[in-house]
Amino acid sequence: MDLIKPNTRINFVGKMGKAVVLSTVLILISLGSLVYHKGPNWGVEFTGGTEIHIKLTKDVSIANIKKTLGDVGYPPDEVQRLGLQGDNEYLIRFSTELVKFDQIQTFQKKLESIMQSNAEFRGGSILRVDYIGPKVGKELIEKAIFSILLGCVGILIYVMIRFEFSFAIGAVLALVHDTIITIGAISITDKEFTLAIVAALLTVIGYSVNDTIIIFDRIRENMKRSEKPSFKEIVNEAVNQTLSRTILTAVTVFLVLVPLFLLGGSVIHDFAFTLLVGVIIGTYSSIFVASAIVIYWRKRKGKAA
Repeated sequence: MDLIKPNTRINFVGKMGKAVVLSTVLILISLGSLVYHKGPNWGVEFTGGTEIHIKLTKDVSIANIKKTLGDVGYPPDEVQRLGLQGDNEYLIRFSTELVKFDQIQTFQKKLESIMQSNAEFRGGSILRVDYIGPKVGKELIEKAIFSILLGCVGILIYVMIRFEFSFAIGAVLALVHDTIITIGAISITDKEFTLAIVAALLTVIGYSVNDTIIIFDRIRENMKRSEKPSFKEIVNEAVNQTLSRTILTAVTVFLVLVPLFLLGGSVIHDFAFTLLVGVIIGTYSSIFVASAIVIYWRKRKGKAA
């Protein structure tokens, strides 16, 4: 199925300069948000502590939840709304000093008692209780960062062997671009950075590099032709030739992710959000960013552009 006519000649290379400006702005906004929020909003898996996921029968303000719990001697470190507005689900986090591992059952009973006695909480339920020690949390942060870096290194080696070094640099820098902007979106929306988010980021990396490899493969095939147009023309032609496939892939993924985001519930809401942002940015970077880096790198090394 071809959504794009075979003879389409959109000048993507001519628009790559503007795309670089847009990408720079998005990266600066993402890094600015991370600096403003003093890093990602690490979930309990990474910071350690006790996390309570509750569902109430009506909307209650975060300030009210903090006050109610603080009045009975359990001031939470953070209260976060989960899912959509009408879900009435909240994530409440306590430090390991306030709620220790051997006190979890006592604390849970206390919270259940509060939910039955307080008019605004009445009818609510505790969906889950998680406890992670601080040492385990630190180890998980190191492993999460290592897994993302290892994925990028593996892709660098694979692309370098299959194509050439300039293509490998383009692919990996595009992945770094996608990862920073996606993490920035998570930071701007103040979502928790959990293990599910790490899994979503690795999925985004795989999706983005797959799109990029398709375009790179077409560039390599076009470079073998007897007539030798400029490298920019080869890139432009390759992007146009694969545009229909790129759009179809993105639309197909969206048809799955949008229902998950809207109807999947709070458990996978942030995971689906990360994938949605990642697919948009990954598709954009495959068309504009990765090829622009290859063109720049070849020009810098004195190869014909």
